[in-house]
Amino acid sequence: MPVITQDARASMLDKLRLLYGAQGEGTLTDIEGILGTFGQSLPRQWVSENDVMLITYGDSVREEGAVPLAALHRFLRQYAKDTITAVHLLPFYPYTSDDGFSVVDYTQVNPELGDWEDIARLAEQFDLMFDGVINHISKSSEWFQRYLRGDDKYRHYFTEGDPEADYSMVTRPRNLPLLTRFETSEGYKYVWTTFSEDQIDLNFANPDVLLDILRVLLFYTRKGARFIRLDAIGFAWKKPGTTCMHLEELHTLVKLMRQVVDIASPSTILITETNVPHKDNIGYFGNGFDEAHMVYQFPLPPLTLYSFLRCDAGKLMQWLEQLEPTSAGTAFFNFLASHDGVGMRPVEDRLTAEEKQWMVERVLEHGGRVSYRANGDGTTSPYELNISYVDALSHPDDDDEVRAAKMIAAHVILLSLAGVPGIYIHSLFGSRNDYDELDRSGINRRINRGKLNDSAVGEELGNDTLRSRVYGRLSELIRLRRAQRAFHPGASQQAVRLDDRVFAVVRDNAEAGETILVLVNVSNEEVHAGVDFEGEDLITGLQTGMEVELLPYQCMWIKRKGRD
Repeated sequence: MPVITQDARASMLDKLRLLYGAQGEGTLTDIEGILGTFGQSLPRQWVSENDVMLITYGDSVREEGAVPLAALHRFLRQYAKDTITAVHLLPFYPYTSDDGFSVVDYTQVNPELGDWEDIARLAEQFDLMFDGVINHISKSSEWFQRYLRGDDKYRHYFTEGDPEADYSMVTRPRNLPLLTRFETSEGYKYVWTTFSEDQIDLNFANPDVLLDILRVLLFYTRKGARFIRLDAIGFAWKKPGTTCMHLEELHTLVKLMRQVVDIASPSTILITETNVPHKDNIGYFGNGFDEAHMVYQFPLPPLTLYSFLRCDAGKLMQWLEQLEPTSAGTAFFNFLASHDGVGMRPVEDRLTAEEKQWMVERVLEHGGRVSYRANGDGTTSPYELNISYVDALSHPDDDDEVRAAKMIAAHVILLSLAGVPGIYIHSLFGSRNDYDELDRSGINRRINRGKLNDSAVGEELGNDTLRSRVYGRLSELIRLRRAQRAFHPGASQQAVRLDDRVFAVVRDNAEAGETILVLVNVSNEEVHAGVDFEGEDLITGLQTGMEVELLPYQCMWIKRKGRD
């Protein structure tokens, strides 16, 4: 049974009193009972330069005669066993909409994908990240159906609203109604549905909801989750007259979840997913030891894309110069592409309205789509750019050699930054826009959520194709990166200003005695630059001096002389 110290108990009680007032002590007793039920697992080593995560749906790979999770496992064993150490399995639970993010039952595997044995087999070879989709649940879930029937236990599981009230201050992620009307055993009621009418917001102001969600999170730790992603967590606490984002109560809630998980499963890492400007995003680190272990580095995808579109890394370098180091107990989760689009909110304080509109126009020119959000005053703003990352980077007239070069260069930036890199499966395999799926579904995000046919991918990888170029080169770089201790998530990071066309950063691991200068030419021009750095370029194996020549989209990892 987990040992809860007096200090930990007092700390938890303070949080519960802030959230639930007089109900706090009883809720703490219930949490202690839950912890006793789950027991305690052994701690594990913190993340290192060896950790590289693949982001994928459970059915991103299709193989005739195999259930999707088994097909994915075989595919990863064949093509990623020497590169990827972890797999973010996007929601694999039974669902009704939003490609998995309207969960019907948090504790079951969607039978169309496989079962818990398939998950266990994946966990034997890879660290896994599960999604905690805990801001909302499907309207078809047992929880909500029992609410509709008037079941006393679920009477306060969901946030009811007043259609006549003013909700203009509430932050909206989509251009959809905030409240949805449902017929219940007690008549019509309006319920908060932040993301869609099929995704019913949970009411964390009810301690019973917290207790059930804690059971779910601890269940995941016992089912193979080394990482748990708290999806859309910033929306999870409602307070009238506020934006209902990043509230003190919400941060307290996440800290409480962290504390409970730390006690029961010290090896589990909580990652908050908050697609917002940087200052709000890093707030989920708390004091560096008491809230999220990791946060998504949301400004990175749009700023990297902007750099290549403009052939100018200035905005990216400016952001990097201002990036604060993380604590010994936290790390950034870096990514360029995912199942969602490239978020625009994280650059609200980095790009002007004109610069953002210019990006929108370029993405449309490259065959992408744009999704918008409501601002509360009747206007809308670009929320995300829906496009495969390789097409976002490249003009339709570019040839595959240029497309591959840009894609690799962008991912060298990703692999070089402090934190743990996450690579979307369609980025690793150089997938382009999926217009068939976009047209079939009418859903913008489906342009970057296609299904890979195992045999077709294998054939492409065996020939000189865009897939083979991206996959082969990126796989080599990942293996090389994992062997460099200078790329430890916590190793120091210093931006270096050389030329606006060059992304440059020094990574230094003083303890290991390793220093690497990273250079990436984001332009289509040859660049000559003076660098106060001599060593071996790990990518080419060539020795470098105080002057370097970078061809268009060329990358260098220069390891300082005299360090092994």
